[in-house]
Amino acid sequence: MKYYTVGQINQYIKNVLSQDYFLKKLVVRGELSNVKYHSLGHIYFSLKDETGSIPAVMFKGNTGNLKFKLENGKSVFVSGYVDVFERDGKYQFYAREIIEEGMGDLAKRFEELKAKLNEEGLFDPDHRKAIPPYPKNIGVVSASTGAAIQDIINVSRRRNPYVQLILCPAKVQGEGAAESVARGIKRLDEMGLDLIIVARGGGSMEDLWAFNEEAVVRAIYDAKTPIITGIGHEIDVTLADYAADKRASTPSQAAEYAVFDVMTEVNLLRAKRLRIAQAMELKLKTVRLKLMNKANAIEALSPERRLRNRQQELASYYDRMRHATERKFDRMKNRLEVCTAKLDALRPSAKLVGGFGYVEVGDEALTDIDRVKKGDELKVTVKGGSLKAVVSEVNRDE
Repeated sequence: MKYYTVGQINQYIKNVLSQDYFLKKLVVRGELSNVKYHSLGHIYFSLKDETGSIPAVMFKGNTGNLKFKLENGKSVFVSGYVDVFERDGKYQFYAREIIEEGMGDLAKRFEELKAKLNEEGLFDPDHRKAIPPYPKNIGVVSASTGAAIQDIINVSRRRNPYVQLILCPAKVQGEGAAESVARGIKRLDEMGLDLIIVARGGGSMEDLWAFNEEAVVRAIYDAKTPIITGIGHEIDVTLADYAADKRASTPSQAAEYAVFDVMTEVNLLRAKRLRIAQAMELKLKTVRLKLMNKANAIEALSPERRLRNRQQELASYYDRMRHATERKFDRMKNRLEVCTAKLDALRPSAKLVGGFGYVEVGDEALTDIDRVKKGDELKVTVKGGSLKAVVSEVNRDE
């Protein structure tokens, strides 16, 4: 059995298209949709009209010729060629140049309705209600299936599994979607919930158009319950976002805004409790120190304390006087002993040893032979006593 590989078929179709002269150089008029700027500099988008759409891409090398920013809803003329992207097996339009024609029908309707509702005050910031920080029950208006509701459930369970989610299923795309979303908002608003989330996943401007309808905007404006919108992606902005009390860029972010992180709050409370305990401990230490200082001051002023201080002072004075007196007595005793020794050394009787004596004539010491003559009476003091003698002869030295 003869067969062909997928790559061969894609290659064959690519060759057929590349050999078609008509498809080598085209100018296509259409409305931009699904515009996405790639991080590498390429731009992916779709060209559409009332009959269908064509996927298209403009590579970075050609984007330097752009005179404006590609946005959903703009009507443009695009010159380029049609080719096949072999990996995916799909054909797409490769743009070389894009010229702006003007706003498309949807974009024009968007701006007209935006201006009308803004003039009526439906986008007035003063009308917005505060988002409750700790909601217990949250209503959700979204499709019952799809990524949006699953993202909201997953984020809510992760942040706080005790929060109750009440889903009001609504049609979020196509005919009757706007009325379905508006009914869901009104029904949840009548239930007296803490908060409502209006959410939908990403899509083109047409896919999100239900949230640009007047019925949805007025339902959000008239609701007494605070409302957070999480519609599409970051670049998608609807009229519902302008009327909401808070806009999130995605359904997941809307859930993060709505559901407080219980563990974060618990950790904050623990940190606050620790700070309070530390502050109380420091306060108690300060008060105890002050009380001790006051008690010491009172004790210092008490008569008993003052008497004890005086007694200690007197005891100190007594010890000092006693020590001073003893030191002075010792010094005088030593001095007396020295003086006594000196006096003893000067006493004549101290030298009356070894046969020496002390001779007096009358009451004076005999210090010169010329003071005595024969017949004078002398007093001779020797060791052990004294005696009286009479001079019988005086002999002077030659």
